[in-house]
Amino acid sequence: MKNSRRRLLKAAAATLSAPALAWAQAPAAPVKLAMVEGLSGGNANGGEAVFRNLVWAVERVNQRGGVKTRQGARPLQLDRYDSKGQVEEALSALRSAIDDGARVILQGNSSSVAAALIDAIDKHNEREPQRRVVFLNYSAVDPILTNEKCSFWHFRFDAHADMRMAALMAVMREDKALKSAYLFGQDYSFGQAVLREARRQLTAQRPDVRIVGEELHPLLRIKDFAPYAAKIKASGAQAVVTGNFSNDLTLLVKAAREIGYDGKFYTFYGNALGAPAAIGEGGVGRVIAVADWLPNVPTRESEAFYQAFRQRFPNPADDYVHMRMHLMVEALAQAIDKAGSTDAVALANALEGARVGLGGQGGAMRAADHQFQQPLVVGVMDKQGAPGVKFDVEGSGYGFRVIKALSPAQAEMSTSCRMVRP
Repeated sequence: MKNSRRRLLKAAAATLSAPALAWAQAPAAPVKLAMVEGLSGGNANGGEAVFRNLVWAVERVNQRGGVKTRQGARPLQLDRYDSKGQVEEALSALRSAIDDGARVILQGNSSSVAAALIDAIDKHNEREPQRRVVFLNYSAVDPILTNEKCSFWHFRFDAHADMRMAALMAVMREDKALKSAYLFGQDYSFGQAVLREARRQLTAQRPDVRIVGEELHPLLRIKDFAPYAAKIKASGAQAVVTGNFSNDLTLLVKAAREIGYDGKFYTFYGNALGAPAAIGEGGVGRVIAVADWLPNVPTRESEAFYQAFRQRFPNPADDYVHMRMHLMVEALAQAIDKAGSTDAVALANALEGARVGLGGQGGAMRAADHQFQQPLVVGVMDKQGAPGVKFDVEGSGYGFRVIKALSPAQAEMSTSCRMVRP
């Protein structure tokens, strides 16, 4: 009788503990990251290129076991939401991502979209503290985003436009033959900021350089840049300073080449997304680009990192790799491990102290304004195989040789941010 009763008690205990055992052994829920980006429209190639970088960065974190939380190890899950490059679409995508459980938002390919997301996230986090999110920005570089519009919930991992311009200016200061420049950009917040800062820095550092033209054009809507190229050539400008990207850059430089313009291009994004192939032979020694990193950075660690990317994405057309996007995901993983949670306040506090390295590069998040501090490099276009150009870009036969390197301390700029903290 006693043995029978003992067996019943054991059976009951096993039944009661089974759900708990199954729960403990169940796979941990992933940490959802929502990439809100233009995956269709004028900059769709840029959105897809970013997605490849983030996929690879997330894969590396998951291959080493994911992130560590109090609930156990959890994988990162990257979901994509197409904003079509439009503010209203991005805001709609943000709402969908939050409803789907994302607590980390990733975006960057438009400063106007980034500004709208910051405002929306500030309001959302105040209204719904149980569903707060953080915003990691990999490319939106309007300086206002970490100055007047700085937010506790927003972290920028790219150098802002003024920092990039200062790096270009470090090269322009040494170009004593340069006597005239044409400022050209896209007519929205970022493009306007680039031209404003170009004028300010040229006036301060190269007052001998005449600004012979200054022009803004509609963003990603111009199909024929020949009239603009003709004006640039007619102005006698020896150089063009531009923050243009995607088709607005490739079509511009192609038009300039076709009419025989032989001046230099000082660019923010002349090193990728079709620009080198569009420029062709005429860009050798004349197209200069600033970046957080270039494939031809002359270190073994950098080369190994780039070779690993090419192995993961062997198609030359997919050759768009930016170190900052990988450092961003590494910083996020580090912050989750430190916080032990994806709670937005704990995560943001941990991100403020992030210090990460990869491929011989590294950087740290500045807590005062959430602007990542990292090295910057400036490269000049040359033929693959020329000294310092081991790797080309997108199978074009042209790559970028590093001609100027700035340490994080040299690239750092002051901030006017007045951070409001929860």
